[in-house]
Amino acid sequence: MRNPKWHKDELILALDLYFKIEPGQIHAQNPAIIELSQVLNTLPFSEAKTDAERYRNPNGVGLKLSNFLAIDPDYKGKGMQSYSRLDEQVFNEFKNNRALLRQLANNIRATLAQENLVEELKVPITEDEEEDEYSAPEGELLYRLHRYRERNRALVNKKKKEHLKKHGSLACELCSFDFEKTYGDVGKGFIECHHRTPLSELTPDTKTTLSDLMLICSNCHRIVHRGWNILKE
Repeated sequence: MRNPKWHKDELILALDLYFKIEPGQIHAQNPAIIELSQVLNTLPFSEAKTDAERYRNPNGVGLKLSNFLAIDPDYKGKGMQSYSRLDEQVFNEFKNNRALLRQLANNIRATLAQENLVEELKVPITEDEEEDEYSAPEGELLYRLHRYRERNRALVNKKKKEHLKKHGSLACELCSFDFEKTYGDVGKGFIECHHRTPLSELTPDTKTTLSDLMLICSNCHRIVHRGWNILKE
């Protein structure tokens, strides 16, 4: 049975390494490739692996980097031509933005280093969230970290109290929709919370303050997570 397809997080980590080493260093004995293999096996979605010995092993990681060789216009050889559409998409997305690629790779690694946090991020999410998670340019892990921060109950409650005291209602900060005004008592106190910090800048050590949070309705929240820039207007 074949191992599952590579996640975007895995490709971000692999591409970051690809740009750090020379083509001649792409082989299963390279310590950097062995280390990356070990990191990939700590990702919280690696429970889908079919064969523990073959799953993202150094040979497989080396082959993936060889796929990037086939995509890279600066490489004059052939590389491994059996690359996926996602391989090509991720390569083209970051080939001219290696600083962002490095930042994302470092933040993914920093998150994985905190085992207790990774366990928290395994909590099941809704179908709508799963759809947004898979479309997140920064990868699934940082998206889950972002949602985890948004659900800090104590901090969210403080944000609601602060907002109520200042504005007298919990209307959406983007579209002004007020759940209580529309639905009566059943909507009283209901509003979702969005973390303003871009996913690319989010690390396990990021301290969330009330000013980092904004209260928005469910519709606006979905659109923001799909990439709408709340600062563009």
